[in-house]
Amino acid sequence: MFISSAFAQTAPAAASGGDMQSTLMSMLPLLLMFLVLYFVMIRPQMKKQKEHRTMIDALAKGDEIITAGGFVGRVSKLGDGFLTIEIASGVEVQMQRSAVIQVLPKGSMK
Repeated sequence: MFISSAFAQTAPAAASGGDMQSTLMSMLPLLLMFLVLYFVMIRPQMKKQKEHRTMIDALAKGDEIITAGGFVGRVSKLGDGFLTIEIASGVEVQMQRSAVIQVLPKGSMK
């Protein structure tokens, strides 16, 4: 008996137009949190990925680079997915292009 009266009390409220507005207002904080998350975290990360991709595509033979593993070297050969860098005279290492994290100014490597 107690449960049936509870359903009877909420049934007319579901049919009213004000309930739709209260539902939208309760979802508003969730939407605002998603927007803040997008502009604070997701968008800057996508921008950083795009800049890294352009840097990788612009690599040329003779560029001085730093890799994710900490190697500092000069690009000696370029391939589609791989590149070869010279880390010392006569010592060459082949690695993925995506491992390059920074292109140094010319003359940085002595």
